[in-house]
Amino acid sequence: MAPDRIDQNVYEDQLKDIIQDLYELMVQTTSYGNVGQGVSSKDVLQNTVAHLHASLTQLHASASSPFAAPIRVPPELIQYVDAGRNPDIYTREFVELARRGNQLMKGKKQAFGSFRDILAREMASALPEVKGDVENVVRETGGEVENAIQIAWDPTSSQALKGQAFEFLNQLREDVSGWQICLTLFTRTPQTSEVVRLVSIEIVNNAVAHQHLDEASLTFLKDSLLEYSRRVYGGSGGQQQADSASLQNKLTQTLTSVFAFSYQRGWESFFSDFLSMTCLPNSTSCDNLAGTALYLRILGSVHDEIADVFLSRTGEDQKRNNDLKDLLRERDVPKIATSWQEILTYWQGKNDTLVEMCLKVIGRWVNWIDISLVVNQNFLTILLQLIGRVAPNNGEDKVRDAAIGCLTETVGKKMKAGDKMDMIEFLNLGDIVSQLVASPALANRFGSDYDVDFAEAVAKLVNGAVFDIVKALEESADGSPTRVKADQQLLIFLPHLLRFFSDEYDEPCSTVIPSLTDLLTLFRRAQPLPAQYSSMLSPILNAIITKMRYDDTASWDDQVTETDGAEFMELRKRLEVLQKIVAAVDQTLYIDVLSNVVGNTFQSIEQRGSGVNWRDIDLALHEMYLFGELAVPNSGLYAKSQPSSVASERLIAMMQKMIESGIASYNHPAIQLQYMEICVRYCSFFENQSAFIPQVLEHFVALVHHNHVRVRTRSWYLFGRFVKHLRAILGNVAETVITSISDLLVIKAEVPKPDDEDDMSSDESDHSAGAVFTSQLYLFEAVGTIASTSTTPVDKKVLYARMVLEPLFANMEQALPAARNGNAQANLQIHHIIMALGTLAHGFSDWTPGISSAGSKAPADEISQEFNRAAEAILVALESLKSPPEIRTAARSAFTRLVGTVGARLLPQLPRWISGLLSTESSKDEMAMFLRVLDQVVFGFKTEIIGVLDSLLSPLLMRIFNSLGEAVSGTDDEIQLGELRREYLTFLQVILNNDLASVLVSETNQGLFDVLLISVETLAKNVNNGTGHLAASRMSFSILAKMAQLWGGPDVATPSHYPETATPAPTPAFPGFDQFLINRFNPVCWEVLRNPDFRPYQDAQAKSVLTEIAGLQQIIYSKTGMLFIEHLQQSFFPSMGFDGSDIIRSMTTSNDRKVFANFLVAYLKQRA
Repeated sequence: MAPDRIDQNVYEDQLKDIIQDLYELMVQTTSYGNVGQGVSSKDVLQNTVAHLHASLTQLHASASSPFAAPIRVPPELIQYVDAGRNPDIYTREFVELARRGNQLMKGKKQAFGSFRDILAREMASALPEVKGDVENVVRETGGEVENAIQIAWDPTSSQALKGQAFEFLNQLREDVSGWQICLTLFTRTPQTSEVVRLVSIEIVNNAVAHQHLDEASLTFLKDSLLEYSRRVYGGSGGQQQADSASLQNKLTQTLTSVFAFSYQRGWESFFSDFLSMTCLPNSTSCDNLAGTALYLRILGSVHDEIADVFLSRTGEDQKRNNDLKDLLRERDVPKIATSWQEILTYWQGKNDTLVEMCLKVIGRWVNWIDISLVVNQNFLTILLQLIGRVAPNNGEDKVRDAAIGCLTETVGKKMKAGDKMDMIEFLNLGDIVSQLVASPALANRFGSDYDVDFAEAVAKLVNGAVFDIVKALEESADGSPTRVKADQQLLIFLPHLLRFFSDEYDEPCSTVIPSLTDLLTLFRRAQPLPAQYSSMLSPILNAIITKMRYDDTASWDDQVTETDGAEFMELRKRLEVLQKIVAAVDQTLYIDVLSNVVGNTFQSIEQRGSGVNWRDIDLALHEMYLFGELAVPNSGLYAKSQPSSVASERLIAMMQKMIESGIASYNHPAIQLQYMEICVRYCSFFENQSAFIPQVLEHFVALVHHNHVRVRTRSWYLFGRFVKHLRAILGNVAETVITSISDLLVIKAEVPKPDDEDDMSSDESDHSAGAVFTSQLYLFEAVGTIASTSTTPVDKKVLYARMVLEPLFANMEQALPAARNGNAQANLQIHHIIMALGTLAHGFSDWTPGISSAGSKAPADEISQEFNRAAEAILVALESLKSPPEIRTAARSAFTRLVGTVGARLLPQLPRWISGLLSTESSKDEMAMFLRVLDQVVFGFKTEIIGVLDSLLSPLLMRIFNSLGEAVSGTDDEIQLGELRREYLTFLQVILNNDLASVLVSETNQGLFDVLLISVETLAKNVNNGTGHLAASRMSFSILAKMAQLWGGPDVATPSHYPETATPAPTPAFPGFDQFLINRFNPVCWEVLRNPDFRPYQDAQAKSVLTEIAGLQQIIYSKTGMLFIEHLQQSFFPSMGFDGSDIIRSMTTSNDRKVFANFLVAYLKQRA
């Protein structure tokens, strides 16, 4: 064997040694005689000279060797050195010179390109006969296209130039011959810039996909791309450098598009052509790296084009793809499958990237090719070697993960249940999984070297296998060979399933949840459950419960990231579903297991106290919370003072044990919060176990002072819920509670900072000042609830009300002067106090006027009088501070709550409330909301309010009319206007429906009645597609019908199959109202019916409007009889140009207005 050539690095090292010897020689000569004692300068110098001689001799031998590599030193460099100049400077100057040369060459190229384009334009203009030839030359040299692409992607180009460039490229994309220029740009040598080539091949691909190229064009394109691919990827000695990843992706996409149109006829050798590029010249192995990578990319792209089930395709494309797959299976799939084995065999251990690519391709193709091409001994041997290989330092191994993914896809291939069980058995899949679980990457589940990604990959394999096993059990008959094999495999895979389900990390656990859900669903359907399955339930349930526990590394506080907390809560929800299925399969097992988990935890607390891990207590409380879904059915926890079920009995025992264990004093926020949540969830327990109420109430009073903001604010809400549910049995504990929490009833408003307004935190994690105050309001409601129990004397109720009200009044009085001067903090303080007053009132009484309820009645007169002071205080603040919208909002909220507490005493104040709440600054939204509240007052006090309503109606209507008449700007304004219309019409309906219609035509309001009627008629006629118009129109016609019914007098005609030909004269409530109905209400109906935008045969909302119109028409007929018919026949219908006899016949003979409405629908559809 010939010796290797001497590498130039050897020369470099020897020269460095000589330079070092020369340097030492210089130093020693300079310091001759100054060396230390006992050392001769002569000896040192002689040694250095001897070492220099040896180095020179060695360099001479290397340079004289026949195997020395030729060294070419530029003469300029030698001159630099001879002149004593630094060779590094020469290098820098050379680089600068080369850069200048490149810039000069680029400038010349661009100049010649510009000259070519200018010359072409001038020649085409001056010599029209050669214009076509000139354009061909420009296109073939890529001039305009290349320049346009460079301009479009040059960040220094002006926007005007960019716009022209993009417009040119878009025109090129649409040009049927534009792709040919771009193909030349992409394949030419020397290559142009990458962006030019990328845009060019994208335009070519667009032409293939969308321009339906003819056969000749496809052949030309195929030949060009194939020649280019062989030149760049074929492995020849002079090949170009392979394209970048983005260019390769676009190239394979274009080749795939050509394949889709040419494989059936024209490019039958598609796969053979690219498979041949995997081998270097004169080789039979797949040893060409670039060609093999391109081949695998093409295989992946072909799968995506014709076999990806996640892409939506047209029926025509799907048929084409199915035909291509059938043809591919017949022609090339066996050859392709063989190439996979060859690629894996050759590149295993040489290039992991290619091996990974190949495995992923196999995993995608295996779903639609013959499984025997993959499931065979040769392929499985290679695959198992890759699966079993150990990564360095037990780190991430993408090849191993890809091999497992490939095996997972293979196992998941759709086939008959019996064949699938045979394949799983043939693969010996259970043993493979066992070996993977025992591998170093997964053996130490709690170590730092545990590979979570690998665990997730194996979990996917297990999930797919169990899914197929369950499917086989569902589809096979008892005793059949398939059922027997499936049962055997289930016994093998259940431990693996539970192993990954119980994994410390959530990713492997979440991966196997779908198959575990399928298994439990199978158990639920197989009732009664066979014995071999019953034994599986207990370990499954235990695994579910264990997985619901917080990890030992997790903490429950604000330091836990929101993502971690949200993911764990989401996992708990999924586990809860599994737990419910287990309960449905075996309720007794579920009850026993959960009872043991909860009971043992409470017993540990009694024995060890704070020594019990908070995570164990949290788990027990969480399971206890979930247990209620079984233990508290629709019949409740108790039935006739006895537990309603076995589960209820166990839950009652758990509740007793929980309270007695002293768990409320366990010093952890999660446990204290869970304790309160459970007490509220199972409030019905205390109805029969009232002896525990004082103890639990004491716990609540302590926890509302908790130092953790999340526990503290949540406890205020839970405390309110607890006392509200148990109001009837709380007893007289108000004074103690109010005294204990009086420090929490102090209001201290904090003006939010600008940053707080952008905070998008959830309600649970929002601890801003505004969110804390919202929670504080629950305390005021709770105080009102406790202070107003049935066992509390009235005088005590008044006393407790004053204990809370007086500090609020004083606080308001103190803040009012500063608020009048525009102080933001004082304004917010007033807002908070008003809200607190309203909430306290609501706690004292949840009675709703006008609605009779056995459990709710009007408060005592003394209580109403006390809260009337609160209403007066709010009015004073409102009259002083009309401008701030937040004050009006708070006052409106308080007014709603005060209605049930103050009662009819509120009515004399109503004009002041309206004046304050509906100021000139009030928005349409505010007005709509107040009208909603006013509806409640009118309905609740309909017998007392008529006098007050009569006096305030006109001012109120004027404000409404002004708002309705304002111009609309923007979508939000349109929505608010639509809401105001709806509430205005609802208010009128409430008046008409509660025997208060007389106020509309009273002496006080008579002057506005015509304006009111015009507003209703206008809204009735507006049926365009704007926001809420059709709904307002329907309500308006309903109001007109109600007015006609109320004031039209007694009926003089009745629609029937045989209508009267003569009817009595109308006797309306007001003289002339019969003519009013005919001349005002009837034309409104027909203005809508003749509107071309009104299409009740297409729009359900429009049809509901038509139903109201039909009803109004029949009411007019009922009230006016033949007077109306004669008007229609003699005047109205002729003036509109049609007879109308069919309409009159349907109106007078239809007993139901829907029949008449359907007739009108058909009539309008026919006319349309």
